[in-house]
Amino acid sequence: MDWILICKALILGVVEGLTEFLPVSSTGHLIVAGSLLDFTDEHAKTFDVVIQLGAILAVCWEYRRRIGSVVAGLPTRPDARRFALNVIIATIPAVVLGLLFEKAIKSALFSPVPVAFALVAGGVLILWVESRKRERGDVPARVQAIDDLRPLDALKVGVAQCCALIPGMSRSGSTIIGGMLFGLDRRVATEFSFFLAIPIIFGATFYEMAKSWHQLSADMLGTFTIGFVAAFVSAFACVRWLLRYIATHDFTVFAWYRIGFGLLILLVGYSGGLGWA
Repeated sequence: MDWILICKALILGVVEGLTEFLPVSSTGHLIVAGSLLDFTDEHAKTFDVVIQLGAILAVCWEYRRRIGSVVAGLPTRPDARRFALNVIIATIPAVVLGLLFEKAIKSALFSPVPVAFALVAGGVLILWVESRKRERGDVPARVQAIDDLRPLDALKVGVAQCCALIPGMSRSGSTIIGGMLFGLDRRVATEFSFFLAIPIIFGATFYEMAKSWHQLSADMLGTFTIGFVAAFVSAFACVRWLLRYIATHDFTVFAWYRIGFGLLILLVGYSGGLGWA
């Protein structure tokens, strides 16, 4: 087995796991990391899909009791049906727009410089939302529990999630910050973002794998497995850390990280370095 390829798989798996659920854009980081590691061929695209599955399975494991309770309660419990309906409603806008504009987005925006612009724009948006929240002081958010979400709340978060179709904007960042802007408590917005990731990433993963099935050759199995496991472990650790972090912190640090990282990419791109013109 190629040890250089193994190292690339390990690095990219960790990058996916650490960035999938933080408001910093996993897709953007994978595009940049893949370019730096010279891992951008057709196998790399399939690999990115496989490691996303590892990351989302970490969330499924972390919330396995809640997911099991909802599934078991669908026939008898109104709260379980309302929760499932909210997830479905919030998922629909991104699915529809993703299917309509997938080819255009991938052809125009899947490169480091467009990602950099999205990172900076998203960082500025996070700073604005956090400053707005500080100005309101101790006024409690309108939605204090995930079971208090209304279908309209879910639809608004789903529309916000559509921003994540632009690589670099971040799916988790769009849903969390959008949720906070629409009246959700920070923890509620974060947890709902986790649950929204399940149908979105599972659907996107199986859709992409169906199109790229011929890339899943036996000689790549080891590489894919290493990336999958690395993404699962790092995502599991990241989710647990994030839930503790937001109990006492806001998202300002992620905003400044996005802005700094994005400006660095733009500096390299416009200086002609690394072929990021």
